[in-house]
Amino acid sequence: MAKTATGPTAGELARQVAEQLRAANIENAALDARSLVAHFAGVTLAELVAGGGDPIDPVAAETIQQAVLRAASGEPLYRILGRRAFYGVELLLTSDTLDPRPDTETLVDRIIPHARRITAAEGTCKILDLGTGTGAIALAILTEVDGATAMGVDISAGAVETAVSNADANGLEGRFRAAISDWFSAVNEKFHIIVSNPPYIDAVEYAGLSAQVRDFDPKTALLGGVDGLDAYREIAAYSAGYLIDGGVVGLEIGYSQREAVTSLFAEHGFRQIECARDLTGHDRALLFNR
Repeated sequence: MAKTATGPTAGELARQVAEQLRAANIENAALDARSLVAHFAGVTLAELVAGGGDPIDPVAAETIQQAVLRAASGEPLYRILGRRAFYGVELLLTSDTLDPRPDTETLVDRIIPHARRITAAEGTCKILDLGTGTGAIALAILTEVDGATAMGVDISAGAVETAVSNADANGLEGRFRAAISDWFSAVNEKFHIIVSNPPYIDAVEYAGLSAQVRDFDPKTALLGGVDGLDAYREIAAYSAGYLIDGGVVGLEIGYSQREAVTSLFAEHGFRQIECARDLTGHDRALLFNR
């Protein structure tokens, strides 16, 4: 006769894990515990709330305990899960990619109306996503704007591979392509919209980042040079040559960079048409045209 598992149910294990995370001073311990158990035990959050059902398989229970150790050591939840939802798109995360934050959705929100307007007028909208990482920005826009297409470029081959995988997983493989490129170096066509969440943290800020960010997000996706503006200089200098007449450039910025980035783009014939704030009230996205 087969043995019956006698370990804790998913619900019971989630409560145990929450206590372990609280002991490690992890914020949102209960929510993180439910997320870890649901993911690695293959149950839904609704099943956890209802009590957790059958006892957890011992192999899954051991995997969950290893995940708890990673969380207690400071590794971010979404790194452990290996994926994150962003603007309704499910994204695979890898060590080559930035973990996209909700603040970046501010840029997506402001670009979508322009992409819809251009698509309505032109029948399509070609988007270039510089430093695409997971593909988050481009893929979020594509899910909201039928007829739009996107090219994502990144200096990291691993990031390009991740972005293509995310496009495939979200049914966007026919509308998204990616290439290894140092900003515009491998780009040889023009686009209606250029978007980017470039590295914008300066050297002083980088040194003071929390270990959860500094130790797990790629340095190349965070550090924007001594003053944090290196990427903006590059994008401002060359965007005009890759932008279709009437096109738009949309950028995420650090909370204190509005004036500096606007000045950089003004030097190259661009004018700011919008500045959008994130949920905390900080300047977060700038839009330009010529």
